[in-house]
Amino acid sequence: MFGYIPTIRLAGAVAVLALALPFASHPAQAAARSGKQVVQQVCAACHASGAHGAPRIGDEKAWSARAAQGLTSLTRHAIQGIRKMPAHGGNRGVSDYEIELAITYMVNHSGGHWAVPIDKSAPPVARSGKQIVQEQCVKCHGTGVGGAPRIGDRKAWIARAKQGLDVVVRSAIQGHGGMPARGGLANLSDEEIRSAVIYMLNQGIVPAKSQETGQAASAPQAGGDYRLADGTKIYLGIISAAALREQHPKPGSTEASMHGGIPSGNDYYHLSVSLFDSKTGARITDAKVKATVSDPLMGGDTKPLHPTAIGSAVSYGNYFRIADANPHTVTVHVVRPGSPQTITAKFDFRR
Repeated sequence: MFGYIPTIRLAGAVAVLALALPFASHPAQAAARSGKQVVQQVCAACHASGAHGAPRIGDEKAWSARAAQGLTSLTRHAIQGIRKMPAHGGNRGVSDYEIELAITYMVNHSGGHWAVPIDKSAPPVARSGKQIVQEQCVKCHGTGVGGAPRIGDRKAWIARAKQGLDVVVRSAIQGHGGMPARGGLANLSDEEIRSAVIYMLNQGIVPAKSQETGQAASAPQAGGDYRLADGTKIYLGIISAAALREQHPKPGSTEASMHGGIPSGNDYYHLSVSLFDSKTGARITDAKVKATVSDPLMGGDTKPLHPTAIGSAVSYGNYFRIADANPHTVTVHVVRPGSPQTITAKFDFRR
């Protein structure tokens, strides 16, 4: 692989992150082999010793010249073949993605510092809001560094919740004050950021103490969840009625009056569902939506979710009584206009 490529001098080790061009795909394997495995099974035949002019693994000078061309160029050479190297390194069973992994492995074992590429043919696996918060957001929001609202600070998060979820999410995406865009983690998707924001909001605005037990109440765990079903992204947010009463103590606001008003008592929760078309990203505002909240002992309660507009955002919601701490299942049923099919999505929830 990569024999007889013209040398380009570099002023030290260079890491180049390039977008790969679309090439003809080969049959995908059940699970991609690691770069090390592909190198050992295929590439090492030439690159371990430098046979046929191939750059030897560990030769920093030879590989720095190749690294300067970027992953896109090197991948194209390996797929199409170049000089004495046949297409796909002489093994058609090696996928395009495995070639990228092998190239990255050889660059990094020859003085480079490339990031491991992602498999662009595989559907993305979204991280949960809780995962993202624990891995990234807690670095600032855990202690309130730089004025970041501390997770669990009810007053700070209630102030932000009043702006509306879409405003808070947009701020996180674009960056705000001392917070960089996407919280400093560039590979976070918009959906993942939304999940992380909802998770932190729920940690900060659930009731601090239960009036009955005097113990700290746990945050809703389903607040940051979303599901993708039949071309529809279904986001679920859950907030206690007690927290809403604190946010909107005066009657007259949309939030205080929706669904007949905020119910009294500590056992009520507001379920809010936002719908988006997975292809266009457009918000769905004219669907018929209902939800069932059930637990294994008491059965389920099904209610329609009413469309509610707060600002320019339209979501669907209603109040449900969840009187115990048993694990509950929230099932959302969606019928989009023009389709007789009911789309369902299930979420786990514990109050």
